Amino acid sequence: MKRIILIAFAFAFAFSGILFAQEPAVKQMGKADFLEKIMNYEKNPDKWVYLGEKPCIIDFYADWCRPCKIASPILEELAEKYKGKIDFYKVNTDVESSLKSAFGIQSIPAFLYCPRNGNPQMSVGVAHTAEETKAMFVKIIEDFLLK
Repeated sequence: MKRIILIAFAFAFAFSGILFAQEPAVKQMGKADFLEKIMNYEKNPDKWVYLGEKPCIIDFYADWCRPCKIASPILEELAEKYKGKIDFYKVNTDVESSLKSAFGIQSIPAFLYCPRNGNPQMSVGVAHTAEETKAMFVKIIEDFLLK
C-alpha cells in the first residue's frame, strides 16, 4: 500500500510541472503576433502605431548566432526583474524573414525597444562582456522605456 501511495505521489509530482507550467519570461513571436501585439506595419506602413499595453524589447536572433546566445540569458533575467513593467519577445530571423526584412535587419542580434508612447529605437550587437551587455539593457530600460 505504501508503495502505491509513493508511486501515485511521484506521478502527481512529476506531472504538476506540466499542469502548472509558467509561460516563458521571453516569449517567442511570429509575424501574426507582431502585427497584433506590437505594430501592424501592413495596415500603417508610414506611421509607427504601437499596440502594446507595456513597453517591450524584441530580440531578433538566430539559433546559430553566438552573440545571440550571450544576450538570451541576460534578457531572460531582465524579463523576470521587470515582470509586469516590460514585455520581452524574441523573433527567430531564420524563420520570420518577413519581419527581418520589414525592419531592415542585416546583422544580429538586433534589439527593438518600443516605449509605450513615442517612436522605437533599435540597437545591434552585444557589448564585449555579459556584464556590459546587461548594463546596456538596464540603461535603455531605465532611461528610455520606463521614462
